[in-house]
Amino acid sequence: MSALKYWLWLAELRGLKNQTRLALLRHFGTPEDVFYADAGEILLTEGITREQAAILEDHRLDTADRILADCQRLDLRLLTIQDAEYPGRLKNIYDPPCLLYVKGRLPAFDEEVAVAVVGTRKATPYGISSAEKLGYGLAKGGALVVSGLAKGIDAAATRGALRSGGITVGVAANGLDVRYPYENRYLYEDVAAAGVLLSEYPPGTEPLKTNFPVRNRILSGLSVATLVVEAPERSGALITADTAVEQGRDVFAVPGPIDAPNSVGCNRLIHDGAVLTANAWDLLQEYEARFPDKLRREEARKEPEKLGYEARQKEEPRPVPPSLRLSDPEVSLTDDQIALLRALSDEEPIQVDDLIEQTGIPTRRVLSALTLLEIEQYVQQHSGKHYTRAVTLTE
Repeated sequence: MSALKYWLWLAELRGLKNQTRLALLRHFGTPEDVFYADAGEILLTEGITREQAAILEDHRLDTADRILADCQRLDLRLLTIQDAEYPGRLKNIYDPPCLLYVKGRLPAFDEEVAVAVVGTRKATPYGISSAEKLGYGLAKGGALVVSGLAKGIDAAATRGALRSGGITVGVAANGLDVRYPYENRYLYEDVAAAGVLLSEYPPGTEPLKTNFPVRNRILSGLSVATLVVEAPERSGALITADTAVEQGRDVFAVPGPIDAPNSVGCNRLIHDGAVLTANAWDLLQEYEARFPDKLRREEARKEPEKLGYEARQKEEPRPVPPSLRLSDPEVSLTDDQIALLRALSDEEPIQVDDLIEQTGIPTRRVLSALTLLEIEQYVQQHSGKHYTRAVTLTE
């Protein structure tokens, strides 16, 4: 445990790139040796700058101690790049994470047919159905289904894999105690129970937009293949596919109608050489010779059954929220507050950043208005600074 605090110290130093951390580990061997090295020794590291060396002079360990306490409280363990369990596939990519937070049972990735299943959050019924069937077939056929746990395609593939009784892997772009998206909070629990949750971000980290493309290299890096189920012309799933190609991994794609916006990305991938995938065995057969004892042809071809696992997606019925008449003279709300109430849903929590983007109201005013609305019990705050409307609006 004492050695882990030095890993956390190195991982959480602001201003250092991951490649710099990796270079320091190559030069010194351990984070503890980096911690106690003097400035002259640090500057001997390949590629290090004086500015980066100055950052390493910060020897405070309070952040590391706090994270260790959070991990113990949340039943998370730390996996370093020097641990024997660290997947060799991931270690061999260009920019492997130095440290991973783990919840659940870590499979032996290097011995498994791990498949990253990705796609758009705004999936169509065709995409959802395809992802569920493929997730089910892949897991039933002996593969590990890896996803980013986003809503849409990721969640559908994960539900299918869980329904089959297979091992699932979720790679989050936030701390593992922050359930994002909120509607997938039960999915996090089920994946941790049936497989493993992974993140390179410490507890409490919010799902910032910049985290997602960084996270994608782990999705493809853990996997022998990336399967894109449904993706429009501009999609994070296509970034994952590009990253997979850079890592020397295979890319598969589900075809769609030529006039469907959500299939433009997949159809283009197939045109450019991705393997067309209509069922799980289209993908798994490519690895039958390499993993002869892992894959099950007939099982992979089975259709999902209605019986078995059903992901918990809905809460128990809740009472209808009270109504709020905006035209009531006794209701004194600012224009900002009214705009936020109209932008909010009384079912699906919305993050502050999305509210700022939707309303065009500056951040400071949004935060101030939400605080006042929460005091008046017109809105409810959820984990990760997500909000729902606690009232039904009437004009």
